[in-house]
Amino acid sequence: MRIDAHQHFWHFDPIRDSWINDSMKVIQRDFSPEDLLSHLMSKKIDGSIAVQADESPQETQYLLELSNKHTWIKKVVGWVDLSAKDIEAQLERYQEEKNLAGFRKILQALPPSAMEEKSFLNGIRLLSKYQFTYDILIFPKHLKATIELVKKFPDQAFIVDHLAKPDIKNGEFESWAKDIKVLSSNPNLYCKVSGMVTEADWKGWKKEEFKPYLDHITNSFGTERLVYGSDWPVCLLAASYNDVFDLAWDYFETFSGDEKAGIFGENACKFYRINS
Repeated sequence: MRIDAHQHFWHFDPIRDSWINDSMKVIQRDFSPEDLLSHLMSKKIDGSIAVQADESPQETQYLLELSNKHTWIKKVVGWVDLSAKDIEAQLERYQEEKNLAGFRKILQALPPSAMEEKSFLNGIRLLSKYQFTYDILIFPKHLKATIELVKKFPDQAFIVDHLAKPDIKNGEFESWAKDIKVLSSNPNLYCKVSGMVTEADWKGWKKEEFKPYLDHITNSFGTERLVYGSDWPVCLLAASYNDVFDLAWDYFETFSGDEKAGIFGENACKFYRINS
């Protein structure tokens, strides 16, 4: 099964979605499952994973409703307040949602020290009890704190989004590469091959710019812990859906059939517990 393991839907609200500023006019509009489906079909992708873009219970419910309506939305990565006093009761209730794979917090907007807060750590600690995954959304400055976080919870299924957003536009590599290598030593952590084009020059990126980063995550994680995602519609800031897919597909073209099947679907199915 071929899976796009990272995409979003929203009804655009200029107040709620203020992160989509005027430099991002191309995505200042609604994006629905109907908008995505033709792209999936063009690349013979069987399903997708809808990831939260807003930090609210309403966002999680919205995505779950879409996944119940559209069977090709295989799983949802929602949001829950991991620091809430009643977090365990919330997770217990969420267990009833068969399409809810796990959760994500927008850590990239917070200082690295946010990953050290006791209430947040308590929430992370409970996720594995209820078999929920956790998507890590960070910048390179968060990597050292992330290393410590992942190390604390060896039984938790973690996945880092967008290669941890290296500054591809300015060619920053060494520090990111060193920390990613250390982070990848945790076998409970996967990495999404996603979000690269928006970390490059939106209007002038070249395919060869991404090779050192792709080489490094492949050498660090191995093909069995890499997962493809488009980051649609955010990717539209810098590339079409087809361009994003082709960038990853072309890089892995010479890999074995089993390795490609893993990266473009089977690894996501394993990580997010997708059965069909």
